[in-house]
Formats: sequence, C-alpha cells, structure tokens
Amino acid sequence: MNTLTCSDNPLIQGIFTELPLFDRIRAEHVLPALELTLAYARNQVALLTDIDAPSWDSLMQPLESMDEMLGRVWGPVSHLNAVCDSDEMRPVYQQGVAKMAEWSSELGQNEALYAAIRKVADRDDFATLSGERQRVVEHALRDFKLSGAELEGDAKERFKAIRMRSSELSTTFEQHILDATRAFSLHITDAVDVSGLPESILAAASQRAANSGKEDGWLITLDIPSYLPFMQYADNRNLRETMYRAYVTRATTGELDNTGVIDEMLKLRKEAASLLGFEHYAASSLVSKMAESADEVSAFLRELAAKSRPAAEHEIAELRAFAADELGLNDLQAWDIPYASEKLRLKKYAISQEELKPYFSEQNVVQGMFGLVERLYGISIRESESVAKWHDSARFFEVFSNTGEKIAAFYLDPYARAHKRGGAWMDECVARWLKSDGTLQLPVAYLVCNFDAPVGDKPALWTHDEVTTLFHEFGHGLHHMLTTVNELSVSGIRGVPWDAVELPSQFMENFCWEREVVDMFARHYQTGETMPDALFNKMLAAKNFQSAMMILRQIEFSLFDLLLHSEYNPDGNDSVQNLLDKVRSEVAVLIPPAFNKFQNSFSHIFAGGYAAGYYSYKWAEVLSADVYATFEEEGILNTDTATRLRNELLSIGGSRDIMDAFIAFRGRKPTVDALLRHSGLHTDQEQ
Repeated sequence: MNTLTCSDNPLIQGIFTELPLFDRIRAEHVLPALELTLAYARNQVALLTDIDAPSWDSLMQPLESMDEMLGRVWGPVSHLNAVCDSDEMRPVYQQGVAKMAEWSSELGQNEALYAAIRKVADRDDFATLSGERQRVVEHALRDFKLSGAELEGDAKERFKAIRMRSSELSTTFEQHILDATRAFSLHITDAVDVSGLPESILAAASQRAANSGKEDGWLITLDIPSYLPFMQYADNRNLRETMYRAYVTRATTGELDNTGVIDEMLKLRKEAASLLGFEHYAASSLVSKMAESADEVSAFLRELAAKSRPAAEHEIAELRAFAADELGLNDLQAWDIPYASEKLRLKKYAISQEELKPYFSEQNVVQGMFGLVERLYGISIRESESVAKWHDSARFFEVFSNTGEKIAAFYLDPYARAHKRGGAWMDECVARWLKSDGTLQLPVAYLVCNFDAPVGDKPALWTHDEVTTLFHEFGHGLHHMLTTVNELSVSGIRGVPWDAVELPSQFMENFCWEREVVDMFARHYQTGETMPDALFNKMLAAKNFQSAMMILRQIEFSLFDLLLHSEYNPDGNDSVQNLLDKVRSEVAVLIPPAFNKFQNSFSHIFAGGYAAGYYSYKWAEVLSADVYATFEEEGILNTDTATRLRNELLSIGGSRDIMDAFIAFRGRKPTVDALLRHSGLHTDQEQ
C-alpha cells in the first residue's frame, strides 16, 4: 500500500480521506490512479488465491477492502462524468470504463478466486458467521456464476469480450443522448411565440438565453425543466411540434444515432445469457431480483394494465372531447397532449403547477423535508460548508442520531445546467462499513436533480412534481444512509434486489400529498403564508388526473423492456420498433407518431442498469403503497410505525430477504389494493 499512500494523485489520496477531493480532481489524474489501484488489486488477488484454507478474515475481508479502494477511485470519476461532463474528462472516462469493465470480467471469471470463496462457504464454521457475512458469501458465489466463472476456454474469453463491449456501448448510448440534447435549442425573439408561457418559465428561459450569450429573447432546450413547461403552456402549436420532434428523435441520426448501439447491445445480451445457460437475458437478470420469472413479471404487468385500461380509455376520450370542443384541436397530436392536458386540468380543478410554485421555494421545501424525516426517524440534519464540491450550487449535509452521534452525510445538487446528465438520481459516494481495524466508515450519498435554479432576486421555485421527485430521491438516500449493516457488500442499497430498491423512494412520495406534511414546507416565498385550504384541496383533487394513462405508459415501457429481453430475437427479421409498436397496440391508449424513436433515448435499460428490470418501478410501487397504507392505518407521523419501518426495511440493506422483511413489517405479503386506491382506481374498476 506504500505506493498508494505516497501518491500525490487526489483520487489515490481520496481512498484515505473521508470524502472525495473534488476541488483537486482533474482529467489527467484518472488513468494513472486507475492503473495504480488496478495493479495493486491484481497483486492482492494473486496473494489471496494462494491461501490454503481461506476464511472470512483471510479472504473475504481483504476482498471487501479491495472493492472499497477501487470504488473510492472510480466512484468520484463516474460521478463527475454525470454532473459536469467536459471535453477533457470524457475521453479518459471512456478509457476508464473500458479498464473497469476489463477488471470486472477478469475478477468475475477468476476460477481460483471462485474456488477460494466456495471453500469459505464449505467450511464447518460457515454457519457461525453473522447473517450479514453469510449473505456476502452467497451473493459473491451467485455473482461469480453470472460473471461466467464456470465457463471454460473460448466461451470464457467470449463472455469477457461481451462484457467489455457492452460497457463501452452503454457509455456511448448515454453520451449520444447527452450530445443530442445539447445540440438542439430553440431561440425565440418574438413575444408572440412565447404566448401562454407563465412568467416564471419566461424568466428562466430569458436567463438561459443570456447565459448562452444571446442578446435578447428566450432559449428553450430539451432539458426537462425547459422542455416540459414549454410543451404544457406554449400556445404556438407549430413550435410545440418542433420541440416534440426534436425531443423524440434525439440520438436517431448521424454519428449520434443509437439504433446500431441498441441492436448490437441486444445481440450481446442474448449471447451472454446463452453462454451462461439461460433461455434469454431476462432470465439471467431475474436471478438477483424478487420476481422469479419473466412469466411472473409479464402476468403482473398485464394484470395491472387490464385493471387500469378502462379508466385510461375514459381519460383519453375526455381529453379528445375537450381538445376538440374547447381548443379547436380536432386532430389531437402527440405534441398537443401536454398542452391540452394542462388546459383540462385547469378547467376541472382550477389549478396548475405554476400556481403552486410560489409555495414551493427551495429553502422551505428542503427544510420541510428534513423536518419530516427528523420527526419520523429521530435524526437531525445540518449543513456543512467545509467540504470540497464539484460545483458552487452543490451543498453538503451531515446526519446525526438523536444522541448527537454523526451517522451519515449527503451531497445535494438540485439544479439543471449544461454538461449535467438529465433526470434525477441518488448514488452512493461512500458506503457504511465496519473496517477490519474496528473503525466505522459512515455512509455518504449523492442526491442529484435537474430543477430550475433561482432567477434574478427570486429563490428557486419548484413545481409539486419536482417536490415529489426530491422526496423520491431522498427516500433512496435514507435507504443508503440509515443502514445499520456493517458488511460493505450488503450495506445500504448494496445487495438489495433491483425490483425492491425503489420501495423507500416511492414510499416517500406519498407524504407530498398529506396536508400535515405539506404545511411543513409549503409557504409562499413572499408572504410566508401556508397554502390556502382551497388551493390544497384542488391540488389533492387533481392528484390522480390521468393517473390511469400514466400507469399504462409505465407498463408500456416495462413490457417493452421485458419482451425485448425475453421474446425478441435480435438476430431475426423483426425490429425493435416493431416490438414497441406491438406492445403499444396491446396496452397503450396513446399511440405516438411513427417518427417517435423513444427507444433511442431509453437510457434506463440501455445505460442505466434497468435492462429486463424496468418493471421494478411498478413492482416496488406495489410494495411502497402497501407500506404507506400502514402509516395511513396507524398515523401518518406515527414514530413507532416509522421506527418499525426503519428497523425492518430501511436499515437492513441486502442482508435479509426482502419479502421476509416486508412481511415482518406489514404482517402479510403485499397486495395491489393500496396502489390501485392511491391511483384512484377503486374496487369497482378492478372487477
């Protein structure tokens, strides 16, 4: 370790510091740091596989240390690529991805290491290990099999090549989307063309234009905080169509076309699954998930679709009639849907997201959210300024127990900006881990969103949808930060089945609709007054507006993903587009135009780890709705219920079976009833 400890490379030094040294990391540090740590790791593996009678202490603990070391080097690089992409960092990041993919394949196929871990599992004293440690070993053996450790000869080499190429393709897919999103913008200089846009949206667009060097006018981009409000409010139908076409055709032409990337990726996934002895890629993906088979997932999705479809058909019929009668849109097109829907929402409930925004200022929302979890879980959250960050707008907070002991920390990066990946996510910066020397490493999370920043003298004002997104990501963060697991590989979100990992995040969203909770953060940014009853009641009444259509949209994505990785033959004569069209004809009530190439920007399954797993959102939503129903029954702010939730589900990481943990909390297996009720789809619509 001397070579590492003596290095002046900030990524190497970050192995030994509490937090990454973001103020010092540069592109030129990445590859040297990776090469140094990978060389050390390879040497460690050689030593570990030479042990005669491997045990937890002699084999598994050093492997955990090695994994943590590599994560401390590569994690900050991966994070920087997502939050501040640059021309300097991009090529070294791509090379780093290749090196990490090579290492992952090399490690996963190391027969000697696999045999050594099997020896640990076969030891007479294995049963005396803690449940957490047994789980680590079991997961390691499972992952070795899924990494091709039992393959031989040419098959093993081919599997390794597939994994490396797949990793490269995922990076390419995401970068194509980022570049295509950045490549398009609409500069508007005539006020007539921004008719309908609320003042706050115009102010943000004006500031965006100024920041981009425009002397006047408004700049509309394909980033969601800019694109979506334009589609909802802009009266100019032609410009809505222009924006829609640009958005749904991202990464579809020229050097940024993801079509070939998708085709190659699907072929590689099918081949990899076949090499491992699986019928299809979905089968290999489901090994580590709660769901037992593709048929089970398919049945779940189709059942939910059947229960949602009657309401969805009513919703789209209502929208078409309204658009024709009141907006003169007799031929409702895809670029009219958000606009007409917002107008219909306004007519039915006399409420819009813009009307709510003055009550959702950044400071109030963030502090109110903190106040909620502090009350539920007996923790406290304090901001700290004395840490290195990647951008001036990023913030850092520390989490303390009710006895004043620091238990976790997190970064919050809330604003959309150039060179930042779209969407919202939580990721781990540091995982909780009891080291071999007895010191406890505390968990640290990244919470990243893409909301509008403050404009002029106004604070950042967010929509209720964005508030819900923040609560969602913070739910992920709590899952990571409230863990009490001491073993690295099953701590926090690690080792949690992919189709259960959304449970804590979707659970948190429910609080955004509770008056008692909303009053904690919904205060007018100018007057400080709480949201009037009339406005809150309208917001609540509009909660399930077009909810069935949204459920079917998610089922469309989920079923497409599942069938793409189970029934679709990438070597056959069919096409990805044809499969998507078939799925839409089965479950959708809204069929987009032929030029819509949604799949080319479906980063969840082609770049984000959700391949054959997008159904997880709905699967976990069933779990989270049922969990929240317990709070509805026992008290929304019942601290005893929250303590039980924390002990049985939030704190266990991947150390226990999630279904067993759910039953321990709820007293029974989950049902879809709460989800249907929360979505406004009541029993009479279920039959």
